[in-house]
Amino acid sequence: MNSLSNLHHASDKQIWQRLRQAIAASSGFKRWQRQQGDSSSASKGDIDAQVCAYLRETLDTLAY
Repeated sequence: MNSLSNLHHASDKQIWQRLRQAIAASSGFKRWQRQQGDSSSASKGDIDAQVCAYLRETLDTLAY
């Protein structure tokens, strides 16, 4: 990758980290986590997977 690509990649990664933190701190995400209980496909320690699953379900609901 060239330096411009590296810069964009670093910027994208930083944006995702901040977005993930904001989503994980939201009341909607916390409520979703409680509703998932042990049936969550994502392990408790994998916040990336949990946030992705939450966003997928939320977008599916909105699209319906």
